[in-house]
Amino acid sequence: MQATEAYIESARKQFLYYKALGEKAMAQLQPEQLFYTPNEDTNSIAVIVKHLHGNMLSRWTDFLTSDGEKDWRNRDAEFENDIADKESLLNAWEEGWGCLFAALDTVTPENLNSIIYIRNEGHTVVEAINRQLAHYPYHVGQIVFFAKMLKQTAWDSLSIPRNNSAAYNAGKFAQEKAIRNFTDNELKRLNDNQ
Repeated sequence: MQATEAYIESARKQFLYYKALGEKAMAQLQPEQLFYTPNEDTNSIAVIVKHLHGNMLSRWTDFLTSDGEKDWRNRDAEFENDIADKESLLNAWEEGWGCLFAALDTVTPENLNSIIYIRNEGHTVVEAINRQLAHYPYHVGQIVFFAKMLKQTAWDSLSIPRNNSAAYNAGKFAQEKAIRNFTDNELKRLNDNQ
């Protein structure tokens, strides 16, 4: 596999991994907890999802052919806590990620160095993907952290559980050395812990 194809595959796997982390964190909460905010300066998980949804639709719609900051986007409205219920929230989550993955399907090794624009600032396709690979995990981390604080019962770990690092590392080092993406095992582990 060429490095450019490997990059596209790796980016897809990273996005899938962070999508799964957010979903596993939200799944541990009661529906009303998704909308809780302790004060006006803190975004609820629902507002974070709403912002991700708006950003994803803006950045990834017509990804290769139009500016990533669409004129129809109302970013300020993304921070209003007005999603009605968990179902609507998860529909927005899926729509945003669906738009992202559909756009990634249009990325080829030949267009990775093409220039696209976000707010009139030129980015190579690689830079634009990397920008979102930094932005979305930032917000997924917020979702996970807030969910851990809100959960009333024991937290089902989304990473290596506390005091299990030695066993986890032993299992890794017991395997043959190989080139593989860490998300392959992590996504499997997340899905097995449903």
